[in-house]
Amino acid sequence: MTYTLEGVRELYQLPFLSLVAHASRVHDANHSYRDIQQCTLLSVKTGGCPEDCAYCPQAARYHTNVEAEALMSVSSVLEAAESARASGATRFCMGAAWRQARDGRDFDQVLEMVRGVTELGLEACATLGMLTASQATRLKEAGLLAYNHNLDTSRSFYSEIIHTRDYNDRLNTIQNVRDAGITVCCGGIIGMGESDADRIQLLYTLASLDPQPESVPINALVAVEGTPLADQKPIDTFEFVRMIACARILMPSAKIRLSAGRLSMSEEAQTLAFIAGANSIFMGDKLLTTPNPEVNTDQLLLSKLGISSSVMHPEAIGA
Repeated sequence: MTYTLEGVRELYQLPFLSLVAHASRVHDANHSYRDIQQCTLLSVKTGGCPEDCAYCPQAARYHTNVEAEALMSVSSVLEAAESARASGATRFCMGAAWRQARDGRDFDQVLEMVRGVTELGLEACATLGMLTASQATRLKEAGLLAYNHNLDTSRSFYSEIIHTRDYNDRLNTIQNVRDAGITVCCGGIIGMGESDADRIQLLYTLASLDPQPESVPINALVAVEGTPLADQKPIDTFEFVRMIACARILMPSAKIRLSAGRLSMSEEAQTLAFIAGANSIFMGDKLLTTPNPEVNTDQLLLSKLGISSSVMHPEAIGA
């Protein structure tokens, strides 16, 4: 389906209850409310990033409590993947605090991690910064199912948040990933000081990607001391759920991932997000370096809601 910016604006501006009801119908027609995919995101290379993303505690230029660390060993990563699988995760994502992936020993080591995670029967996902076409192809050959590369915000607001790369750099990497046959995980962050117009533009850009992303993480800013956005106020629950609902309607087949910021959300807020179309969460006490609910906490909530963890089937790979 082709969307217009004005059409997305009209959708975004619907009364909240009407919007959520619409999103719920779309979700019910394309997915099961009893199926929430549980994913784990591990920082395999933490800190020391040369980028200046205003939200990120891993940027070397900011004074946060994140210390730069070397790339983890393959055995340590696979041990974490096995633990994640035992806790119910079906997707395992590996994140490295790089501006861009560079060929050499470290990249070869990541390829080995991808092969190992795939052999464990998990969906292998990675987020390593910008990729060349040849790097994307090598990741695909190693078994990578999905690559995360968020747009973060609208094109017009992007320069207020990041100065060390531009919007087209993001889009070019997404295209390289798509051309290699890897599914795309691409979403954004809200609560960084952007306007409703910026959120509408982000939704329009995501929905206009051809094909649309198979996975769309919606993140609420986690304001970290030492970063330029440390003083941002938490996003309002209804604003957050509005983004979830719009994403569900605009990208009906995608996994809409309830991502960063869940630790500050009540059970009721998360449940409202599920009603509005979110059907994936990240498990574990950290999302890269930011706090996240503990696994037991998540399992208790899902149990209350009668929701099962997603079980992979061969025909569902890439969903």
